[in-house]
Amino acid sequence: MPIKTKEETFENEIENILLKNGYIKGNPADYDKKYALDTALLFKFLQNSQSKEWGKLVNKYGDGAEKSFLRRLGRELESKGMLYLLRNGIIDTPAKFELCFFEPASNMNETDIENYKKNILSITRQVHYSLKNENSIDMVIFINGLPVSTIELKNPVAGQTVENAKRQYKYDRDPSDLLLSFKIRCLVHFAADTDEIYMTTKLCGADTYFLPFNKGSGHGKGNPLNSRGYRTSYLWEDVLQKDSLLDIIRRFIHLEVKDKKENIIFPRYHQLDTVRKLIADVKANGLGKNYLIQHSAGSGKSNSIAWLAHHLQNLHNADDKIIFNSIVVVTDRKVLDRQLQDTIYQFEHIDGVVAKIDVNSKQLAEALSAGRKIIITTLQKFPFVLEEVENLRELKGKRFAVIIDEAHSSQTGEASSKLKAVLGDDTAGLSECEKLQKTADEEAKEEKNIPDSEDIIIKEMKTHGRLKNLSFFAFTATPKPATIEMFGNKGDDGKPKAFHLYSMRQAVEEGFILDVLKNYMTYTTYFRLGKAIANDPRYDKSRANKALGKFLSLHPHNLAQKTQIIVEHFRSVTKNKICGKAKAMVVTSSRLHAVRYYFEFKKYIKKMGYQKELRVLVAFSGTVSDEGKECTEQKLNNIKETELKEKFKGTDYQILLVAEKYQTGYDEPLLHTMFIDKKLGGVKAVQTLSRLNRICPGKEDTFILDFVNSEEDIKKSFEPYYKAADIEETTDANIVYDIKSKLDEFRIYWDTEIENFANVFFKPSKKQENLDFSILNSYIDPAVERYKGKNEEEQEEFKSNLTKFVRAYSFISNIIKLDDVKMHKFFAYSKYLLRKLPKDKRDEVNLNDEITLQYYRVQKIFEGSIILEEENNPLKNYKYVSKVDTKYETASLSELIEKLNERFGTDFTGMDKMLQQFIADMGKDENLHKQAMNNSKEHFKFPFNDAFMTIVVDRMVQNKEFCERILDDEKFGKTVKELLSGYMYDRLRKTDSVKIELDK
Repeated sequence: MPIKTKEETFENEIENILLKNGYIKGNPADYDKKYALDTALLFKFLQNSQSKEWGKLVNKYGDGAEKSFLRRLGRELESKGMLYLLRNGIIDTPAKFELCFFEPASNMNETDIENYKKNILSITRQVHYSLKNENSIDMVIFINGLPVSTIELKNPVAGQTVENAKRQYKYDRDPSDLLLSFKIRCLVHFAADTDEIYMTTKLCGADTYFLPFNKGSGHGKGNPLNSRGYRTSYLWEDVLQKDSLLDIIRRFIHLEVKDKKENIIFPRYHQLDTVRKLIADVKANGLGKNYLIQHSAGSGKSNSIAWLAHHLQNLHNADDKIIFNSIVVVTDRKVLDRQLQDTIYQFEHIDGVVAKIDVNSKQLAEALSAGRKIIITTLQKFPFVLEEVENLRELKGKRFAVIIDEAHSSQTGEASSKLKAVLGDDTAGLSECEKLQKTADEEAKEEKNIPDSEDIIIKEMKTHGRLKNLSFFAFTATPKPATIEMFGNKGDDGKPKAFHLYSMRQAVEEGFILDVLKNYMTYTTYFRLGKAIANDPRYDKSRANKALGKFLSLHPHNLAQKTQIIVEHFRSVTKNKICGKAKAMVVTSSRLHAVRYYFEFKKYIKKMGYQKELRVLVAFSGTVSDEGKECTEQKLNNIKETELKEKFKGTDYQILLVAEKYQTGYDEPLLHTMFIDKKLGGVKAVQTLSRLNRICPGKEDTFILDFVNSEEDIKKSFEPYYKAADIEETTDANIVYDIKSKLDEFRIYWDTEIENFANVFFKPSKKQENLDFSILNSYIDPAVERYKGKNEEEQEEFKSNLTKFVRAYSFISNIIKLDDVKMHKFFAYSKYLLRKLPKDKRDEVNLNDEITLQYYRVQKIFEGSIILEEENNPLKNYKYVSKVDTKYETASLSELIEKLNERFGTDFTGMDKMLQQFIADMGKDENLHKQAMNNSKEHFKFPFNDAFMTIVVDRMVQNKEFCERILDDEKFGKTVKELLSGYMYDRLRKTDSVKIELDK
């Protein structure tokens, strides 16, 4: 009895709040089980709001009007569903009835406002709904007698929670009962207690899937504390309020059809909250403001964008004037195009509301000029959006909202190359042949710097500055520092922040995406390189180190060993996941690596006889030249590039090798495992690894095997995006003056040249396209000649700072008004000067014929979950730091090899009979001597470990048995290291000097 009382108390509180805010109390006796309707309220509404139409039915049917209408309504509900009839009404010849009136977009039409007030919302408790039994539901919400929602309530104080409510829906509620039948009657079912809320739109017994409808707490699941009441009070105090519920039915809920399966989409709380807060802010603050929406993968971003676009197109200000003439949605996803079309059609029931731009910029200009309400265009055409808005006369004075789906950039590489051409990228002049001749190392560097959609949009917006007639709404899961500064709103600490957040942590905890860091394994590679030539030439250190790294990464033995590990792990673990449908991706460091891996995979699979169970595809852009052989993705796969996604999704292929492709914006739920052979960091690491996080039936976990990145590397990359992405500090406007001062010191340009250049460039009577470039060049060429007269070191430092100046000024001037005419003139001059400075012509270092691989070993280092810290780690805005280190060091080949071998050290141990050799070797290490002199014994162990590891690898050939035991026996190795570390520390500190023989 006490339990019943407590639950009744909970119900009473909810009911009272709704009754105070426009609801009436429904009578369970008025519920008609046969039709699953509150017939008393239904006829009350029809007769009060549409008496003339009701009179037509009475004239036709007499006393049988109500029964006749109920039969007609029942058939129409069965055929078209509740949502359709609420929005479109019903015809019962000769009468036409609206079953619900919605709030008008403006206050211009008094009749619409009066009709809206005639809606009857009711809350009815303990409804006995079934013809089969006496089961009752705690609460049912009716709109004009039509049931739209059920609610099962539980009170944890009484011993039951929301989980009991969910089980009740699954096992004690028959979906075939009319009130609970999908689409035909209730649109949503809530399971709630005092702490949490879940909802579903489709009851199907034990297979019913409930979605969380919670606000989130501490960037995780659940709900925050509520000083005024229950954690879940927002459901009845806000969401189910009269205006709110009617708005949800009119402009949020929609019927989604996928693969011939229907599903009603009801907004999750963060989606509803995002759209409503954005709309409220626009109404309050007007045009010209930017908004950053940081929503994790799994947030339902496509629906959020569709709902926002629909709301914005009909948004009126306080004077009842339409705020935006057109809404432009920028995306590269075809699915969003289709979804927008289908969703908006359900709301408006009008064709042509959404204009798709898929031909050229002229088509875009026509759509803007014609005032099409919602225009969906691609990332490639984004620059033209701003150009047309600025330049077309017929658009002057018109207002636009631009919604940017930033997280999805093109997978083909074509978007980036086309935009580079539009934005004047400095690689546009290179021939395809020249590009193909680049080394794998340079290629990897180029791929690393390919701009994604965020970079492109930020760059283009800087060019145009803020336009007062445009508002931007940028959606992204992983905002970069520049994106946060460009679109973020200032918080209490003065730093820009996202306007709305649905964090990665909340998405993981709520089960919408998987935690890709839960099963992580790292390997490291130990190797020893040796000279293959007698002499000892000297090379530029940084370039030679890259060449050594390239030599190892492309060495056949390295590729063969890793291929074996990947294939055998896939066969033993991955292939059994997701009911035998699981797939894997191999992330390589360059296009050449992808090609070499492809042939190595084919070779190993054939050698082991795995052809029937394992096939691979490779994905990369353009053409790769490998030892005179030209390879393309299509040639190697023997399928069209456009067909690759579908082919990989099928059952014929299991592993996809990629090179800077399919690492962002690629959603394949069957992708379970990732093998990484590429250095990743920051947002690139998060975006790449997140390809695995999509959920699907049978997918319970993911797995990552990483050959290159450490556990700590990945942890540092993910932590800033786990909760809210913040920046450490905003860009200091003074940096442009600091860099300019550095540039002045080189005396490469003269003030008179800058002034003369500006007089031509900013001449009012000339448009940019009609500039006299011969005259402009005459003012730039003298600086170019002075640049050529500088030494290599000075050239590199000047060019690096000039590049940073251009980037910093264009970024800062879009955020802060500098009001510095002289600096703006220099900015215009410096952009042209930068383009004319000669490219670095130093030869690439190729050491393939001069070094050999003497020893190689791949060993597992870490296995387990990477745990992210609770504290948020802000992003560092490295981009505009002006410090430049341009000194070139040279070293002999033997020194370079030694340095590289030292870098690949780890915990090793040795045997007693070998200790003297190790001590002698370490006694010759000058760096170790310095470390012993300048560090405590505790801190000395870190450099000591590195030196110790190097010696183990160095002595592998002479002492194979001993060194292998050090590598394989962890306990033994640890003991020897601890003994040697303390001994060497004391010995080195007692030595006044250590003489080391170096190559001269």
